[in-house]
Amino acid sequence: MDSWIIYGIGFLAQILFSSRLIIQWLTSEKKKQVTTPTLFWSLSLIASFLLFIYGYLRNDFAIMFGQALTYFIYIRNLQLQNQWQRLPKLVQLFLFFVPILIVIFYYNNNVIDVELLFKNEAIPFWLLTLGIVSQIVFTLRFVYQWIYSERRKESALPLGFWVLSLVGSILILTYAVFREDPVLFVGHILGTVIYIRNLVLLNKSK
Repeated sequence: MDSWIIYGIGFLAQILFSSRLIIQWLTSEKKKQVTTPTLFWSLSLIASFLLFIYGYLRNDFAIMFGQALTYFIYIRNLQLQNQWQRLPKLVQLFLFFVPILIVIFYYNNNVIDVELLFKNEAIPFWLLTLGIVSQIVFTLRFVYQWIYSERRKESALPLGFWVLSLVGSILILTYAVFREDPVLFVGHILGTVIYIRNLVLLNKSK
């Protein structure tokens, strides 16, 4: 596949990720407190799907790993906001099962290309480790947010979410520089600024 198509998918995913943050930021600024509109989770779900595909096309396990962990948390938050239930059943089934089918059926010569993902010559082992650690930290924010929301029985973005977002984003920016990945770099520059702003808003609200 042409590289411009691959990068196009990646940049589209990052545009959607950035859009969700901008919408969340503007909504929070308007209300003078950190809030989570439904559109935040809808855009997250679509962007995560696209970025997973981008990671596969780039043979980048770190990207795929991060998106696989958060995808279903996005769905759960839509459920907590009673928005998932409003989607047609066919759409629900498509969004739920397609990522699973991609993992199972994306293969090379009828063999799942696990070796290619872990032994990509363009990504030395230390860099792959940094990428995976970065994605784990970045993903933990949603695990934390999910547990927090389940306890409150409503979708919310607590302080810990933004702290983990900032730390994870800085680590991913570092990975992007060494990986020479413009998609990750551009996507996380804006996010880092918004994470800092949300931390400021939370501090003021206290």
